Amino acid sequence: MQDELFSVAGQIVLVSGGSRGIGRALAEGFASRDAQVIIAGREAATLAETAKEISRGTHDVAWEVCDVAKPEDVNALVTHVIDKYSRIDTLLNVAGVNKRMKAENYTLEDYDWIVDINLRGAFVMAQAVGRHMIGRGAGQIVNVDSLNTYAPLIGAAPYAMSKAGVLMMTRALGNEWGRHGVRVNSIAPGFFPTALTGKMWTQEKMLAWAHANTPLKKLGEVEELVGAAIFLASPASSFITGQTIRVDGGFTAGLNWPLEL
Repeated sequence: MQDELFSVAGQIVLVSGGSRGIGRALAEGFASRDAQVIIAGREAATLAETAKEISRGTHDVAWEVCDVAKPEDVNALVTHVIDKYSRIDTLLNVAGVNKRMKAENYTLEDYDWIVDINLRGAFVMAQAVGRHMIGRGAGQIVNVDSLNTYAPLIGAAPYAMSKAGVLMMTRALGNEWGRHGVRVNSIAPGFFPTALTGKMWTQEKMLAWAHANTPLKKLGEVEELVGAAIFLASPASSFITGQTIRVDGGFTAGLNWPLEL
């Protein structure tokens, strides 16, 4: 028997960046707990395939094409979802991209691409959904933060900068919208092999470094992010807003050095 304290059954849940990686795992996690999930992304074919594969429970996962870097796409998406389902209970604000290179080698086009999707797009999405939630006096937004807001990794300066903005956006919106009954929190994943990062984790030296510095001695699996998202979308977190939960296997708990105890 499911504890109603952690139930998301019957919620209308919109997932940006829901066709692959973390977004897909979260969408499937909510769908399997009887939420009506709508995934959004840039590629219709990928969205349609993902929606078919992750549909669970009594509600088929729906999909909508949306490029969060285009405000007109975001506004059309939110309007259409509300017209069809009457409300949005939870927004999972996941869409994100990255390019790894030396900071001095990024072009302005590279920088704009990363920031427009990761930060500007996340804000536009939160703003569009937030207006609706403010009007209803209820709703939850869960953003995706990053390990890079604890300490930036080399080769990812614009990404780290964009995610630092997401962290502050989470706090700012949580602070400003709490009076309207809207809660805004974020999840900061540690190291998870996804389509965005999988190639990097095939390198033995990278895997050894991650294991050495993660107290749980492993990479995460995207399904291990579901619990935190369910918690933040459920009544169990009703007095939590403006916060970040770091799902990182303990990486940010402290520094690890090669000293045998």
